[in-house]
Amino acid sequence: SCTDQYFYMNNRSKNTDDHNCTDVDKLMQHYYLPVGYAIVFIVDLVGNVTSIGVYLTKIHPWKSSSIIMVNLAITDLLYALCLPYLVYYYSNGNSWVLGDFMCRFIRFGFHFHLYSSILFLTCLAVFRYIVVMNPLRVAQVQQKHWGIIACSAVWLIAAAGLTPMFTILTMENINNKTNCQDFASTSRVDDVRLYSWFLTAFGFILPLVVVFTCYIGIVKKLSKGPITTSPCRIRAQRSTVLILVVFVVCFLPFHIMRALRIETRKMQEPSCMMMHVVNAAYIISRPLAGLNTFFNLALYTLSGDMFKKAFLETYSCKCWMNKARSQVQLAVINCRH
Repeated sequence: SCTDQYFYMNNRSKNTDDHNCTDVDKLMQHYYLPVGYAIVFIVDLVGNVTSIGVYLTKIHPWKSSSIIMVNLAITDLLYALCLPYLVYYYSNGNSWVLGDFMCRFIRFGFHFHLYSSILFLTCLAVFRYIVVMNPLRVAQVQQKHWGIIACSAVWLIAAAGLTPMFTILTMENINNKTNCQDFASTSRVDDVRLYSWFLTAFGFILPLVVVFTCYIGIVKKLSKGPITTSPCRIRAQRSTVLILVVFVVCFLPFHIMRALRIETRKMQEPSCMMMHVVNAAYIISRPLAGLNTFFNLALYTLSGDMFKKAFLETYSCKCWMNKARSQVQLAVINCRH
């Protein structure tokens, strides 16, 4: 009959699609994610330990921006400490051996870093905006208590907003392996979908609007007025531009691909090829989101806290050469006597 013929052709088409389907996402999980996370881990660990060391030993007194920068570096460092677990997990064929709590904690740590970084960068953009728009309030804005208030608010908001993730995340047994599912791939699709849109709206889109508004305000302010080339204003403009680049390059692709990943899982009968391609793009965006730590390291040099000078004094080749030369001269003098 016509009905039997329809179902036969439909099943044949589906089987052909499944046969031609590629497991590129699985290959990327096994090779791309461990390499990507390992690179981010090395740069993140070395860069942020160095940055925190410079702030603690060389930069005094601290201003509000210094406090925000140190908290941003601490957030990035905590993120780096989670990455070795993910490197081992994906290189070990998606086999999680550390138990349910650690699975939830590591996945929570990834998102806690993501949204804490977004909020810290938003705070910096707002502070820069105030400095440019109200130069007479620079001294007031730079007081330490404003940095403490801003950082306390960020930690509390991020912790409160991400606490539900502990209950949403799941582990699954697939092919005799315990899989620690990432947030967009967990089995509770309906809960994940609603919560993902909540995080995207309030944790990314709203801060993006704030940062973009600050950038537009700074550009307009610097385009007029008698003192448009002051170091403070130029530094504020460059910092805000860099923050906006981080939002667009690192955070935007991740949120778009996470939404697509969840939506394809909600579709009635998505094609095999569509599922794997979307998941592969989502996999690409995850280490990309962690690359914001690279931009944060560049942001420290624009903070106005003499970070660049302090860094060069501590770690420059010239500094070490001078120390080595002085030690050699001292040794020669001792030998002569």
